[in-house]
Amino acid sequence: MTSLSFLHHHNKKHPLPKLIVILGPTASGKTEWSLRLAKEINGDIISADSRQIYKKMDIGTAKVSGEWQRNGLRKTYYVNDVPHHLIDFLDPGKAFSVAEFRDKALKYCKLATQEGRIPMIVGGTGLYISSIVDNFNIPRVPANKKLRRSLEEKTTTELMHLLKNLDPEAATTIDVNNKRRIIRALEVCIFTGEPFSAQRKKGDSLFQVLQIGISLPRELLYQRINERIDLMMKLGLLKEVEDLLRQKYSWDLPSMNGVGYRQFKGYFEGTRSLEETIEQLKRDTRAFARRQLTWFRRDKTIHWCETYDEAHTLTTQFLSQV
Repeated sequence: MTSLSFLHHHNKKHPLPKLIVILGPTASGKTEWSLRLAKEINGDIISADSRQIYKKMDIGTAKVSGEWQRNGLRKTYYVNDVPHHLIDFLDPGKAFSVAEFRDKALKYCKLATQEGRIPMIVGGTGLYISSIVDNFNIPRVPANKKLRRSLEEKTTTELMHLLKNLDPEAATTIDVNNKRRIIRALEVCIFTGEPFSAQRKKGDSLFQVLQIGISLPRELLYQRINERIDLMMKLGLLKEVEDLLRQKYSWDLPSMNGVGYRQFKGYFEGTRSLEETIEQLKRDTRAFARRQLTWFRRDKTIHWCETYDEAHTLTTQFLSQV
């Protein structure tokens, strides 16, 4: 049975399978909450983090350390006995699209449900989460080398100006420093003739969903981000980036273009001190957290919780409903 056809067998007598989502900005505590909850409800964690998908990128992505175990034919990443999927599996030289994420995540949700476990999507990548929760039909527009080359020649400011004209909505949530992302959004707009943001067509719900957002005061969030980056440096983030460069992973790769890595380019090219690099990384990460919140705040179905107990109570109620 394909990953989608099984969903059509559900009718009123067979309610849709349940799915729990734990989301929030970077450094808000998603890992800790999700591990506690997964242990209590027998959950399977499906990571929705577009940076933790990469192997060899552990410190800069704040990947929770676990171990790969064989489970029949499958190999699964376990953290404290909790199975995790879509984490630590992709070579940093490869790209991974939202459409691929959606296909794989649906497969793992289905497997968890079949095994009597509760699928839990945990992460901060809004588009990944929406692709499942809103069942987005994602445009599979292939990359166009010629168009990309002509766009590459423009400055980020010129590209953003173009995007604001073509798709004002996408322009509000896109990372203005991530040229690759901006070019991709433009590519989709130009080839399909409609805005990138409008292409996310919602389909029928595939799950009964409870979305829990972690709510933190802004000052505390910023403090946690700054402390986390100091810790990353202590844990050897600089060496991690150095090793990636030594293995010939280039700065234009999607993996190296993310927050946590691209900030080191100036340092390795000798145009920036380490101190300036760390300050830049903290600033960019705080800006990244603000963009994540902008994205999440548009979804009125998210229950924002300040404490784990609130989240736990909501989950228990949700799971006990027929």
